[in-house]
Amino acid sequence: MANGTDVAIDGKVLRLTNLDKILYPEASFTKAEVIDYYRRIAPAMLPHIADRCPTLVRAPDGVNGEVFFEKRCPSHHPDWVATGQANGVQGACVIDSLAALVWTANLAALELHVQQTPRNALATPTAMVFDLDPGDGATIIDCRRVALQLRAWLEQLGVTAFVKTSGSKGLHLSVPISDPQATHETTKRFALSMGQLLEQRDPAVTTNMAKDQRAGKVFIDWSQNDRHKTTVAPYSLRIRAYPTVSTPLTWAELEHATTPEDLRFVAGEVLERVDHLGDLWADALTLLQQLPELG
Repeated sequence: MANGTDVAIDGKVLRLTNLDKILYPEASFTKAEVIDYYRRIAPAMLPHIADRCPTLVRAPDGVNGEVFFEKRCPSHHPDWVATGQANGVQGACVIDSLAALVWTANLAALELHVQQTPRNALATPTAMVFDLDPGDGATIIDCRRVALQLRAWLEQLGVTAFVKTSGSKGLHLSVPISDPQATHETTKRFALSMGQLLEQRDPAVTTNMAKDQRAGKVFIDWSQNDRHKTTVAPYSLRIRAYPTVSTPLTWAELEHATTPEDLRFVAGEVLERVDHLGDLWADALTLLQQLPELG
C-alpha cells in the first residue's frame, strides 16, 4: 500500500495512503479505520461543519507522534476542496462533502475544530458554548452536575441547550442562537455571567482562567466564545490513547450517568449510536432562539 489506493467518492478520485499504519497504538486502530469512521459518520457530522472552516489537528505518525494545528488549507489540496476565511486566516478548508471529509482523514487530521460562527458571517455567532473542564481530582461526573444546573437555569430563561462529551475529560454545552444582533462579546458575557452565578453557589466550580486554581473543581471556560477560539466539532475523533469521540448525548443519558465510563465513547460505539439514535444534535441546526437579557 506504499503507493496508495485510489478510490472514487461522488465523482472525485482520492488516493488513500498508508492505510495499515497504526494511529492509535493502544487500540491497534489503523488509518484505514480512521478513514472508515469519518466516511460512515459523514451524514451526521457534515451538517455541523459544512458552513464553517475547521481547523485541522493532524497526527501523521499517530497519537504518540507529532501533533500540529493547521488553520490554512494545505497548499496541495484538491481544486474541488474550496477555501474560505476562518480562525483569523484566509484560505481555510471548507469541508462540506463526503469526499472532502475523507480527504482530511487521509491527512491524518484526526480532530476537526470549529468556531461558533459560519464562514460567511464571522462576526455573528450562531451558538454559545460552555466548555466544562474538570481540574485535577475532578471528573466528567463533576462536569455532569454543572451541566445539569446550567441546563435548568437556561430552561428557566426559555433557552434550549444541547450537550456532548468533549471526547477527552469534560463536556460541552451548546446553545444555538438565531439573532443577527448577536456578537462574540454578548455570548462571552452571557456565558461568564452564568458561570459566575454558579461559582457563587458551588465552591467546586470556577471561572478562573488560572490552571493552578482549578484543582478539584470544574472550570467553566466561557472564553471559548472569543472570535478566534474553536471547539472540537460534534463527532470528531480525539487525539487520545483510544479513538474516543466528541459524542452528542441525550439529557437523560447525562442524568443517569454515574461513572466516567458511562460518558466515554469510541468510534465504533458512536457509529452504532447514530445508527440507532440518529444525530442527537440535528435540532441544533434549525432551532430559532435568542439569548435573553441578564439582569
